[in-house]
Amino acid sequence: MSERLLYVMDPMCSWCWGFAPVVKELASRAARAGVRLDWVVGGLRRETSPLGEPTRARILAHWQAVHAGTGQPFNFDAGLPEGMVYDTEPACRALVVARHLAPRRVAHLARLIQRAFYLEGRDVTHARVLLELAEAAGFARCCFAEAFDSAEQREATCADFAWVERLGIAGFPTLLAERNGMLALLTNGYQPLERLAPLLERWLERAAHA
Repeated sequence: MSERLLYVMDPMCSWCWGFAPVVKELASRAARAGVRLDWVVGGLRRETSPLGEPTRARILAHWQAVHAGTGQPFNFDAGLPEGMVYDTEPACRALVVARHLAPRRVAHLARLIQRAFYLEGRDVTHARVLLELAEAAGFARCCFAEAFDSAEQREATCADFAWVERLGIAGFPTLLAERNGMLALLTNGYQPLERLAPLLERWLERAAHA
C-alpha cells in the first residue's frame, strides 16, 4: 500500500498563509502514522505589470479578511511594496527547486517565503530575495541558484501548474490524500484544524486497515 498527502498551494496565496499552522499540524499527525506530505505549487498569479493602487488596496482588503478568518498576522503597512509585479512563478519555482534538492526542507523554505512576504514586506518575486531565503533554509546558495535558473526546474514548475489545472483545482489551499494512485479531497479552501483533523484521522485509520 502507498499513501501520501498532497498539499496544493502557492506561497503568495494569502489563504495558504492563513492555512500554514493547520497544514503544519496535519503534516505532523500524518508523519506519526508514516504518511508523508508532498508539496505541489499552483501558480496563483502571473501578472506582468506593477500593481496599481486600486489593485493593491483590493488585495490588502483581502488580507484583512484572511487575518480575521484565520488569526494569522500580516504587515498591512509594508505589504505589497511599490513597483511589485505580482507574479508568483518565481516563488513557486523556489519550492520546486527545494523539492528537487532536499524535499524535507520544502516546508521550511515555504514558511520563510511566506513570512518574508506577509510580515516583512519583502518582494519575493525577485530571485535575489528567494536565494537569500533558500540559504537561510539551509541550501547552498550556488547550487540553489544554478537549479533555480535551469530549464529543467522551470519545466518542472510548469508541470505542477498543468497538473493542478488538469485536476480542475481552482482554489488554494487544497489538501488531497492519495492511496494507491486514488485521490481523496480533504479540503479545497481554508478550513480550521478542528474540522480537518477528524477527516485526516479517519482517512489514516482506513489506510492503516486497508
